[in-house]
Amino acid sequence: MRLYNTLTKRKEEFIPVQPGIASIYSCGPTVYYTAHIGNLRAYVCSDILKKTLRLNGFQINDVMNITDVGHLVGDGDAGEDKVEKTAKAQGVTPLAIAQKYTDLFMRDIKRLNITPAQQIVPATHCIDAMINLIKTLEQKGATYRTSDGIYFDASTFPDYFQLSKGNLAGNIGGARVELGEKRNVNDFALWKFVGPNTLQKWDSPWGVGCPGWHIECSAIALQYLPNPFDIHTGGVDHIPIHHTNEIAQTQTATGKPVCHYWFHNEFMTIDGGKMSKSLGNVYTLDDLLLKGYAPLHLRLLILQTTYRSVLNFTFTALDAAREQYLNIVTALTKHRDATTPTEPTVLNQLWQEFTDALNNDLNTPVALAVLHKTLKQPASHDIFKLVTEKFDQVLSLDLATAVARLPEPMAIPDQVKDWAEQRLAAKQRKDWATADQLRGQIASAGYQVTDTAQGYQIKPR
Repeated sequence: MRLYNTLTKRKEEFIPVQPGIASIYSCGPTVYYTAHIGNLRAYVCSDILKKTLRLNGFQINDVMNITDVGHLVGDGDAGEDKVEKTAKAQGVTPLAIAQKYTDLFMRDIKRLNITPAQQIVPATHCIDAMINLIKTLEQKGATYRTSDGIYFDASTFPDYFQLSKGNLAGNIGGARVELGEKRNVNDFALWKFVGPNTLQKWDSPWGVGCPGWHIECSAIALQYLPNPFDIHTGGVDHIPIHHTNEIAQTQTATGKPVCHYWFHNEFMTIDGGKMSKSLGNVYTLDDLLLKGYAPLHLRLLILQTTYRSVLNFTFTALDAAREQYLNIVTALTKHRDATTPTEPTVLNQLWQEFTDALNNDLNTPVALAVLHKTLKQPASHDIFKLVTEKFDQVLSLDLATAVARLPEPMAIPDQVKDWAEQRLAAKQRKDWATADQLRGQIASAGYQVTDTAQGYQIKPR
């Protein structure tokens, strides 16, 4: 199995730290709002990763954090805590806000058939671990104090840009931006001092405050996974700051890398542009449900693009995914009740093509192409089992259940069948006027006739 490693900028064979076990850390949500479909794409991508690893015989040891403190508005070191701001606006506690949006997030990933991480850890449950990690960084001489907190000094870590491939030169304090008390533009808060009106605060050796955003992921990973662990997942938006800062603080504290493989999914755009509340195009899963789509239509749409490519969401594309989902399920029905066997060599070849696609850096579009190729095989229950019991381990589209729920096909009236036969005969003798007239009669009866390579197909309109 080969994965693209953001750190090395190439595909690499996956070799775990512990034989047979894949240890994975996934950056979880900041729980102050309902996750939108762009957020959810990241978790579908990491789900495909984990299910492909399981397909290759690996056990999964995975952790995901829940950011319920420390993530400030604007993602930097200034401004108000996102969870706290929402809590004050709604007149409830930060704990109530965090629980509400954690529950909604867990509901949405269940709808998308995403297997949750074995360990789901809120940041507020690991304050002591974060304080101890900051102490270690302080002992290493990598921190300094300002009037508003304890900061990591990026200049003490020469490899600061190893992930983002940036350049520290020219970013020394005061050279380009107004830094306040920060020494360097890339320095970041490990612990923020807070005032009496702040709702979430803890005692620390440096004073009452709360953790910065970045420290939680390092502390949680060090507590629950090997150091280094195997794979760190997240969106590409985390590369230049959040994940870069994780590397700096973990590697400074331990002298070891955070992990061996960095796995990043690309952005989702909406109609070719950014998602924006002002444009009214920030969609949640509930928004799609209200418009008549199912969660698995979105999952199928996400699978149609490789995780390292920008996915442009449009409702036209989602309509096509819904139609494709129905076509897949309809095609499976001919295989479900068939009795003719398929040669084992054919089944093995199809399975090999499917796994080869996934093992080549999770190439889900090619895997879907193999699925469609498989469905075009002569009717066989062996094909039904291959798709529903093996392919769907990773695709997780609930195909067997969908086939069972598909309504029985409506009986086509004999008169409509006669018109369709007459139309076919008219077309064969190139009597286009009669063929068009018969098509109109069929449509008036509530059916549509579609030409196929074998002749025609009749369906209710």
